[in-house]
Amino acid sequence: MNEENLKYLQNQVFYTGFGDTLDGALKEKLEQQPETFSLEYRTEYGKDKMEAELNFSKSKKQDSDMYFFNSYRATLKREGDSEMAQRFYINKGSNITLKEAYNLMCGRAVNKTLMNKEGELYNAWVQMNFKQADEHGNHKLKHFHENYGYDLGAALSKHPIKELERQEYKDNLMESLKKGNAASATLARDEGGEQKVYVAANPKFKSVTLYDTNMQRMGRMQREKQAKETKQTQKESQSPQGDDESPSTKKKTRRKAKVV
Repeated sequence: MNEENLKYLQNQVFYTGFGDTLDGALKEKLEQQPETFSLEYRTEYGKDKMEAELNFSKSKKQDSDMYFFNSYRATLKREGDSEMAQRFYINKGSNITLKEAYNLMCGRAVNKTLMNKEGELYNAWVQMNFKQADEHGNHKLKHFHENYGYDLGAALSKHPIKELERQEYKDNLMESLKKGNAASATLARDEGGEQKVYVAANPKFKSVTLYDTNMQRMGRMQREKQAKETKQTQKESQSPQGDDESPSTKKKTRRKAKVV
């Protein structure tokens, strides 16, 4: 067995988001020297379940003991929804990690530094095209390159997001969005109060998408409705507790008692 090759593959698997739990199984397979083999991996993101089949193959060069991590097939099982599968290929320096694969399969966009056929690096937002698939059933990936003009910071600034007020929080929020996450944020209201929401990058429309705490997409009318509800809740919480009779009512009650 090629120890250097084993360590390289273990690092590849680790940094593609599968951790080190497959190290032992990978070593065992390399010792057996099959032409091809696969490893199984399972994890969960909240209530969503992800399964992956990692595919490896031996070098076709004669007398070579080198193996390659070629691809992984991810299967997403969401609660109350049908499962879907997608194959992601391993490319030098531009792998889609398992968490990024999950985010893509949920419909969100991921910002990646990719490598073209000439070996040149470029930056782009990647998003899955659910309307178009290849002959193997894999959905094609849309790329929004830098010249497309999507400015995540500018898109965020159109909303009164409190995390944008501090550079540290803003940087963390933008980094999370670039990974394809639906990031937790806080909307500030003109009339006072706050609202918890989730934010996701939307490069196609050069914007961000807001979701409520139930991960339901928020339109303008819904945001205004929730703002009113938040304001009403705050008013009720600030009102005196206990005796709910007004002072005038109490006076009338006392006067009536005297007459009797």
